[in-house]
Amino acid sequence: MNKKTVCIIGGGAAGLVSAIFAARNHASVILLEQNEKPGRKLLATGNGRCNLTNTFQQPSCYHGRHPEFAWKVIQQFPMQKTVAFFSKLGIYTKNREGYLYPASFQASSVLEVLEAEARYLKVKIKCREQVTDICACPDRKQGRWQVKTAAWQYNADSVIIACGSPASEIAGSCTSGYAFARKLGHTLIKPLPALVPLNCKGSFFSKWSGVRAEACVSLAVGYEIFREERGEVQLTEYGVSGIPVFQLSGHAVRLLDEGVPVRLLLDFMPDFTEESLESFLRTRLENCPYKTLKESLVGLFPKKLIDVLTQDNRDDITSLVQKIKCLELDVKGPRSFKQAQVCSGGVSTEELSPETMESSLHPGIFFAGEVVDTDGICGGYNLQWAWSSAAAAGTHAAC
Repeated sequence: MNKKTVCIIGGGAAGLVSAIFAARNHASVILLEQNEKPGRKLLATGNGRCNLTNTFQQPSCYHGRHPEFAWKVIQQFPMQKTVAFFSKLGIYTKNREGYLYPASFQASSVLEVLEAEARYLKVKIKCREQVTDICACPDRKQGRWQVKTAAWQYNADSVIIACGSPASEIAGSCTSGYAFARKLGHTLIKPLPALVPLNCKGSFFSKWSGVRAEACVSLAVGYEIFREERGEVQLTEYGVSGIPVFQLSGHAVRLLDEGVPVRLLLDFMPDFTEESLESFLRTRLENCPYKTLKESLVGLFPKKLIDVLTQDNRDDITSLVQKIKCLELDVKGPRSFKQAQVCSGGVSTEELSPETMESSLHPGIFFAGEVVDTDGICGGYNLQWAWSSAAAAGTHAAC
C-alpha cells in the first residue's frame, strides 16, 4: 500500500500537531515553514509560559459565526486528550486554577517535544520556504495537489493550510492562509483583531496611564449590556487593556466593524450597590472628618485613578458614587493586529467538515488553527482549538 503524501503549510502549533497526527497515520509528511525555525508564535504564548489548555470547557469559550462547529471539533479531541497527548511526549502539566501549563513553565519545552516527535516520525521540516501557490497537480499520478514555493514545488495527496493569522508582533505572522483559501474559492469572514486592547475616546487617559485596578467591565450596545467580565483592568494612555477587556474585545471590534457604536462601562467597586457604596463613603468621611471627599478615597484606589474619578467633582458624593460604579468609555476601535493575541474571522466553517477539517469545495484540502473562523477566550482556549483542529486535519489528511 502506497503512503499518502501530506504537505502542511505553516510550522506553528497547529502545523506541528497536524504533522504528528498525519505521520502517526502512516503518511509521508512535508512541513513548510516560512521562518528560519518553526513555532515562533508558540514560544510567545502565555507570556512565554505556554498555557496549553484549560480544565473548564464549554461551547461559550469559543467564538465564530458558527460556534457549534468549534465545539464539535473540540469534543473529538478535548482537554483530556490534549493532556494525555503531551504527557506521552514528556510534558507534565501544572494546574493553576484551571489553567494548564507545562511544569517547566516554558513554552520552549512544548515546542521542543513537538519538534522531537515530528522528526522521530520522519516529518520533513523545511524552513525558509515561502509558499506562493496551491494548485491542482499537473500529473495526478504524482498527487492531487501541488504546493509551489519560490525555490521548489511539492506534490501531495492532501494539503493542510495552517498558516495562522496576522495577529502578534512576532515576525512571520501573516495573511497567506487567507489568500490561499480565497484563491480556492472559500468564503472568508473578515479577519479582525481579537484579545486586543481597545482605543477609547477621552481626554484624561494620560492621567491614569499605568494604573491597574480591579473592575467589572460591561460591553454596552445602546441601553443594553451585551456582555460583562471582571478582573484586573490596565488603564492606558489610549484607553483600556487587561484580560477583562480582551475577553470583550472580539465582540466590540466586530460590532464596530458592522457600524454599531459600543461603550465600555467600568465599575470599580462591583461588590457594592450604589446605595451601599454611598453609605460606605459617608461612614469613611464621618470617621475622618478632617478629610476631603477626594482624600477619603485614599486606600481604596490608586492615586492616579482618584484624580480621574474626582477631576470634575470635589464634594458631591452621589455623583462620585455614580462615576465609581459606572465610568463610561466610548470605544473607538482596537489597537493594531500586532497587539492582538489572535484574530476573529477567517475561513468560513460552513465550507468545512467538523469531523475532518476538510474543505467541502476541494477534497484533499484541510484547514487547522487560527486561519479558520474560530477564536477562543483567554486562558488556553486558542491553543486547545489549535490542538483539536490539527488532530482532526492531520488524521484525516493521511487517510
